[in-house]
Amino acid sequence: MTRPIWEARGRLIVAADASPRVMGIVNATPDSFSDGGRAFALRDALSLARQHAADGAHILDVGGESSRPGAAVVELEEELRRVIPIIESVCEDIGIPVSIDTAKAEVARRAVAAGAVIVNDITAMGDPSMAEVVASTGAGVVLMHMAGTPRTMQVDPTYADVVAEVYEYLAGRIAYAEARGIPRSRIAVDPGIGFGKRTAHNLALLRRLDEFATLGCVVLVGTSRKGFLGKLTGRPTAELAAATVASCLWAFGRGAMVARVHDVAPMADAAKVWAAIRGDGTDG
Repeated sequence: MTRPIWEARGRLIVAADASPRVMGIVNATPDSFSDGGRAFALRDALSLARQHAADGAHILDVGGESSRPGAAVVELEEELRRVIPIIESVCEDIGIPVSIDTAKAEVARRAVAAGAVIVNDITAMGDPSMAEVVASTGAGVVLMHMAGTPRTMQVDPTYADVVAEVYEYLAGRIAYAEARGIPRSRIAVDPGIGFGKRTAHNLALLRRLDEFATLGCVVLVGTSRKGFLGKLTGRPTAELAAATVASCLWAFGRGAMVARVHDVAPMADAAKVWAAIRGDGTDG
């Protein structure tokens, strides 16, 4: 099967022959589940972004609204205030592709104007205006599965077959995007590990992740410091870097091409070694 590519605003984010890519998280929020407040000030966000780049990140994902279970909604102007100065500065100073983690079309529009090339949308373009923003700007997009909203997603999530249901949902969102002028080459899909899933659901998605590769889009995984890893290891959130790396390497072996992580250095090193053993070349 031909490996998919991922393009965004004229940039090739993932080539067909590339080794796995690492997306470094920059949370400009005071209440993120893992690192809330760490990059809330502009100077701290820039420092973290520079460190991620130095540690080997290929993409930086900037977000201004927490998606942790039970998180409150952030108003439009506050989200813009949090993320736009960071994106402007990162794009000027660092030069690697920037993703905006948002479900609001207006935030996405302003972020792309500020230099972002990817829209990472946990609602898979639930905002009726989001598809137009992505299509008209040429941005890449991440379509993710989430059961409910961050406030409700972990309230008794239930599936008959979590893999089949998430697959069907993502296939439908790809069709929705293509019908609105967004080619498959600009779409990545994310099964939404931890977003309305119990530990058993997360493990099932990872075990059968290769099924999502048949959608014809780059697959992104976001297991970083997620609660199910803490349950499996008995470690607190801040000590889940190794567990995150293990889950992402498994995902790479099942066709994932992008890992979204908090701890970039160990993930980037592990991805390089994994690719070298596999024989993917030395493109990094």
